[in-house]
Amino acid sequence: MAREGNASTLAAYLDSGAPVDLTNQAGDTLVMLAAYHGNASTVRSLIARGADVNRANDKGQTPLAGAVFKGSDDIVEILVKAGADPTAGTPSALDAARMFGKDEYLSLFGA
Repeated sequence: MAREGNASTLAAYLDSGAPVDLTNQAGDTLVMLAAYHGNASTVRSLIARGADVNRANDKGQTPLAGAVFKGSDDIVEILVKAGADPTAGTPSALDAARMFGKDEYLSLFGA
């Protein structure tokens, strides 16, 4: 549901007690899947329900780094406003922005 962007159905599950930081076998949280697949409304919904925006998956990747990798401007901004740390993870969102020449992200990150 997070991957497909079905925010309303996912919200109903979460509101019924499903853990907001539920992970798959790779350690990807719901917010990571939503961010990576460009589902801004789902990312907002998960953040509003307390999702950890800095939780890395088993490879050390954070939702913010995934959004930078995918070039999802709106999601990068949403995550930063929610307190995502651009230096967290491996590679970090900051490293990814430098690697891909995303100067607008570097500016947003204060780098």
